[in-house]
Amino acid sequence: MIHINPLYQLIAQGEHQQQDFKFCINDSRKIARSLVAFANTDGGRLLVGVKDNGKIAGVKSDEEFYMVEAAAHIYSSPQINFEVVEWEAEGKMVLEIIVQPSSLRPHYAENDEKKWIAYIRKADENIRANNVQLKAWKIERSERGLMFTYDEPRRQLVNYLQHNEKIILTRFTKIARISRFLAETILAEFLSMGCIIIEPECKPVLYSLNNRFNVETLG
Repeated sequence: MIHINPLYQLIAQGEHQQQDFKFCINDSRKIARSLVAFANTDGGRLLVGVKDNGKIAGVKSDEEFYMVEAAAHIYSSPQINFEVVEWEAEGKMVLEIIVQPSSLRPHYAENDEKKWIAYIRKADENIRANNVQLKAWKIERSERGLMFTYDEPRRQLVNYLQHNEKIILTRFTKIARISRFLAETILAEFLSMGCIIIEPECKPVLYSLNNRFNVETLG
């Protein structure tokens, strides 16, 4: 029986929502973005010592590990826990950095301007979280829970999405005749309940109904 190194099986998947390749690490702040994005979304892994094309380059020293540790504990807030698996292939060492989805989200990464920014993972990209996503996380973590009122603006949002596939924030403010702040809050409520889906990679950001959610339960 031929045994295939599990590392090759991971690499064969390519980069995706839960996997990122890093040829080398020379900037802990950039790595913090990936760790934060994984923690804020579905978790994931970094394969350090693997090129974008999947070729194994290997890590040169323990320095890469300490750079990841700094990314997780110094340049991420709250700090991010991670696991490390060492793989050997072609006489080279590859680090697998594993991050679990976090119950403490949002996690923020510090950028070069000393600003703290939250990221989410979409496909193979780390994308900055917008105000709606941040508000949704705040609702999810609130000890008071969500006090939801299915009023006219909320009905208008559901009705629009039942007849139109997607909506943007400014369109919602116009059809409901409400402020941007209230529109963001309503979208955040629906997002936290799983009623809508956010498409953060789009500019402007799009929102659509989650087909798995029964909107009739809203009243």
